[in-house]
Amino acid sequence: MTTTVLDRPVAVPSAGGDGGLPARRAVVRWAWRLFRREWRQQLLILALVIVAVAATVVGATVATTTQAPADLGFGTAQDLVAVHGSPQHVDAEIARIHHSFGPVDAIWNQTATVPGSTETYQLRAQDPHGPYGGPLLQLLSGRYPTGAGQVALTPDLATTLHVGVGDVVHLGGAPRTVIGLVQNPLSLLDEFALVAPGQVAAPTQVTVLFDAAGAPAKSLAALGHQVQTRSAAGSGNAFNPETIVLGLATVGLLLIALVAVGGFTVLAQRRLRSIGMLGALGATDRNLSLVVRANGVVVGVVGSIGGFVLGLVAWLLYRPHAESSSHHVIGVWALPWTVVVVAMVLAVLATYFAAIWPARAVARMPVVAALAGRPAPPRKIRRSAVPGIIVLGVAFALLAYAGGRGGGGGSGEVVLGLVALVAAVVLLSPTVLSILPKVGRRAPVAVRLALRDLARYRARSGSALAAISLGVLIAVIICVLAAARYGNVLDYAGPNLASNQLIVYASTQTARPDTGPPPPGTTTGPSAGTAAGTVTQPSLATAHARAEAIAKGLGSHEMVQLDTVEANLVHAAAGRQFSGQIYVGTPQLLAAFGITPAQVDPNADVLTMRPGLSGVADLHLQYGQGTVHKFIGPGTGPGTGPGPGTRPTTAQYTCPKGSCLANPVIQEVGALPAGTSAPNTVVTEHAVHQLGLHTSPDGWFIQTAQPLTAAQISNARQAAAADHMSIETKSDAPSSTEVINWATVFGMALALGILAMTVGLIRSETAGDLRILTATGASTFTRRSLTAATAGALALLGAVVGTVAGYVACIAYSSSSNLDGLSELGNIPLRNLLLLVVGMPLVAVVVGWVFAGRQPPAIAQRPLE
Repeated sequence: MTTTVLDRPVAVPSAGGDGGLPARRAVVRWAWRLFRREWRQQLLILALVIVAVAATVVGATVATTTQAPADLGFGTAQDLVAVHGSPQHVDAEIARIHHSFGPVDAIWNQTATVPGSTETYQLRAQDPHGPYGGPLLQLLSGRYPTGAGQVALTPDLATTLHVGVGDVVHLGGAPRTVIGLVQNPLSLLDEFALVAPGQVAAPTQVTVLFDAAGAPAKSLAALGHQVQTRSAAGSGNAFNPETIVLGLATVGLLLIALVAVGGFTVLAQRRLRSIGMLGALGATDRNLSLVVRANGVVVGVVGSIGGFVLGLVAWLLYRPHAESSSHHVIGVWALPWTVVVVAMVLAVLATYFAAIWPARAVARMPVVAALAGRPAPPRKIRRSAVPGIIVLGVAFALLAYAGGRGGGGGSGEVVLGLVALVAAVVLLSPTVLSILPKVGRRAPVAVRLALRDLARYRARSGSALAAISLGVLIAVIICVLAAARYGNVLDYAGPNLASNQLIVYASTQTARPDTGPPPPGTTTGPSAGTAAGTVTQPSLATAHARAEAIAKGLGSHEMVQLDTVEANLVHAAAGRQFSGQIYVGTPQLLAAFGITPAQVDPNADVLTMRPGLSGVADLHLQYGQGTVHKFIGPGTGPGTGPGPGTRPTTAQYTCPKGSCLANPVIQEVGALPAGTSAPNTVVTEHAVHQLGLHTSPDGWFIQTAQPLTAAQISNARQAAAADHMSIETKSDAPSSTEVINWATVFGMALALGILAMTVGLIRSETAGDLRILTATGASTFTRRSLTAATAGALALLGAVVGTVAGYVACIAYSSSSNLDGLSELGNIPLRNLLLLVVGMPLVAVVVGWVFAGRQPPAIAQRPLE
């Protein structure tokens, strides 16, 4: 006769009911010993936590330290004021401020232009030992100037001028000896030549630093200037980068928690016999649950500490590059400690909560079943899709509300909407898995087994599907929004020129097309001619001869003159206009790109290489002083009148006669160059004569057979400077295609990484079933089919759910921002989405097939752990 005890023996009562503090301490020590012995089995979750915390440390530090400080111009002062006028007026104002508020520190700036370039620099007079301006100066080598004829240059300005310490350079109309190299540590883009106080005779602007703390507001108002305060400057940042990074870290740790649930489940089953023995010795349910929960805390603590150390090392290695790219000096320990500490705490909490569900499952196991090593059969759980659908609707409403506010001031709603979207994906993932057995009803046996296994273990595979879907969702949102933003042909992104192209501009004061605002910390102003006398610009014949000489020096005989026209393309419905310079399509320009007159429509008004520009409705060619007007007229849309019987109305746009051409004839010609500063869109001579447009020469476009070298660019700049001309070469701006492609690679890599980890955990958990199949004669083909079908099904469902959720977010945000915003989502990045929805599952199937099929090492019985 055999006797079996199914329930755990009653433990000896104690003061705590579960053994008290000594029992919990013993269980925690045992969990720590198990972690040290089996850390390899937990390496997956540990690596995820380490990488997430390290990425948060580096990301938060880069985000918070690389942005330009809002109060970078104050030094140690609390207030500053900009004074303009003659030197006598400036001296009088400085004396008045000194009399009212005490010590002052004046910084005199005279704007000048770098010879042969459109860049400007400042001839600056400043006392290095002034009461407030010390943080704005740093001596790199040599010494500060102390008298007339001495100057200290910033490194980039010295390189541009080809001078070093000890050389003589002509600045401010006088020869000066370079005696040192200096920089503004708060803005490395601040290009200036430092001279001794009193050596700037014609200042463009004088910045006066002072401290008016405690002074009444009326005393500041009495200055008659627009006084800036440090507190007001620092409060203008609407987006806190620390909050953004912490939000991203929270989403990442949520992904880790979803994956860790399955990991702790498998680890708990591996220790099932040990835990059963602990229960047989009298441990209570709370003690057994504490084993797994303590393991989760240990993994979180070790992972967070390891992640901090890894992130700190990565930051120290990256810091020199960060200083170079952010253009200001960054301290070694300038870490956002609040974000770092919160991220480490969140990592511990993520692993702890991920271990709670497996801990409860282990505590409910009967002692004999645990000693036998038999996992509990999966419980059939009925989960409704209604909560997920409700949360999805909330996410849609929040994102639509944020989009209706134009993206400004709606950052809180965007964050809440994305959080709700993540919650909806998590809630709907188990429901989506329930459709697998129905879809695979007629599939081969191995595939049916894999699909049914995913549906049976939805508590485990649902979290894996949610993690994969969130990885795809992030990539889809980036791809779709980038395609919508740059897919609009009026907003053209990418490099300004190709590496073998160069534009010579006839004047240093010519505005460069599509260059955008200057980077933070740079100084802009009039050319040297407006600061210290008039500079005689070259005649057209002289400029043309100089451009020919530059082209010959570059080894190119292909040069074409660029003529500009005062015209622009406007899309009033979208509130946008053409980004870039519109040139005139002269016969010489068209011939330079191999376009013959026979290829041009005689009625065309505009030629462009931008695909889709010819199909934009309600486009207007504005060439006068008038603007495009909007009016409401009869149409087919819904009625907007105040009462019954109101006629349907729709928005229409019209142009004032003689200043705007509605719906110009646009012909797409792919032979035109693609750079944003290159003549990618031109007005035809037909339109010039028809509309009576005025044209004027702007520069010369040069193209060489090979990419331009740094020496060639430097020689061309110096040659242009001889006649007060300037050049433009290729910039480093990324194209929209690069943004979308990198987002796709990121999404696929993240999803495949999660998928590989998840499939490994699933196969480990079902190792017993695999042994039974092998013992009954299942072939290698069957075992490979099981793993490949599991990986492929999860990848396909994750790609579909992530893509749908991503489009829901984009549609919600764009539908309320403006009517044209929704239509822009029609610019679908089809190739990238196909890679996610089709390519990623295929890769998962192939990888699962290749790395599966190995026969289990022990078939007859479960090996002892």
